[in-house]
Amino acid sequence: MKNKRLTGWAVCAAILLLLTTACGEKGKDAASGQQQSGAKNSDKVSIGITQIVQHTSLDEARKGFVQALKDNGYEEGVNLEIDYKDAQNDINNTSTIAQKFASDNKDLVLAISTPSAQAAAQQIKDVPILFTAVTDPVGGQLVSSMEQPGGNVTGTTDLHPEAISTLMEFVKTSIPDAKAVGIIANEGEQNTVTNITQAKEALEKQGLEVVVAPITNSSEVKQAAESLIGKVQAVYVPSDNTVVSSLSTVVAVANEHDIPLFVAEKDSVKNGGVASFGFEYYDIGYATGEMAVDILKNGKKPADIPVQVPKELDLALNMKSAAEQGFTVTDDMKKSVKEGNLFE
Repeated sequence: MKNKRLTGWAVCAAILLLLTTACGEKGKDAASGQQQSGAKNSDKVSIGITQIVQHTSLDEARKGFVQALKDNGYEEGVNLEIDYKDAQNDINNTSTIAQKFASDNKDLVLAISTPSAQAAAQQIKDVPILFTAVTDPVGGQLVSSMEQPGGNVTGTTDLHPEAISTLMEFVKTSIPDAKAVGIIANEGEQNTVTNITQAKEALEKQGLEVVVAPITNSSEVKQAAESLIGKVQAVYVPSDNTVVSSLSTVVAVANEHDIPLFVAEKDSVKNGGVASFGFEYYDIGYATGEMAVDILKNGKKPADIPVQVPKELDLALNMKSAAEQGFTVTDDMKKSVKEGNLFE
């Protein structure tokens, strides 16, 4: 009887051992599966994109960047993960976003605009940072020099060396009776300060007075535009994110009061400015994407990649805005506009 009981216990113990072993193996397989899944996910490239605010030019730069990655084998949902954050034109948000990207240990960070790039450079030290739509990378203390950036930051600038002087000369020749030009700008942005400085120098060289209407946020844009009425014969909007994000407000004032509106960006011509000498922000975004590929695939370091400047500088005209704003478009102007740069 005792032997039978012992045998019964032995059988039970054996069964329990088998079940435990099976469960353990099953758990191990599950854990292994999770690890394999994690390894598979780690094969994906994770890129953080921080953008100061949404407006056409910055959005186009972002689209160009993503397309360059796609053209070189990186596709969202397959082997690319993009974490896009809009700072909603709030400097504090740019720092918060940069801190989050730093803690997430991204493979690469793209910063669109000067404030976003400055925040990223301050918070992220061990991850490659690329910027685009930055006016003055050296003045903004993002790189040591255009040719040899140093550190972990490089990218593309949105200021062609001759863009502003060429546009201001065009203002003078196309409005010969002009005596003063108004500039609406948020001088709290480093990129704007550089833009205004060059614009002032160029306008004064043309014998034109400069009237600056300063703003600190988008809610002040309309009042600033209206403050220039009767004081100037033309208005210039630089590559200022605060003003450009509210460009429609300036366009409405310019249309109502017949004041030609000149802009720093070709996209702003599409959106109601009368003229600009510029380039496609999509193109500089694409060039930045190619830099990202060089870093991710070829192991290049930002320190060794020179900052790129826009390659094109073409006149863009908006015929509808010209009619609304009392600006005369001559046949010679039309002839000098390349296909695709004349907007109706």
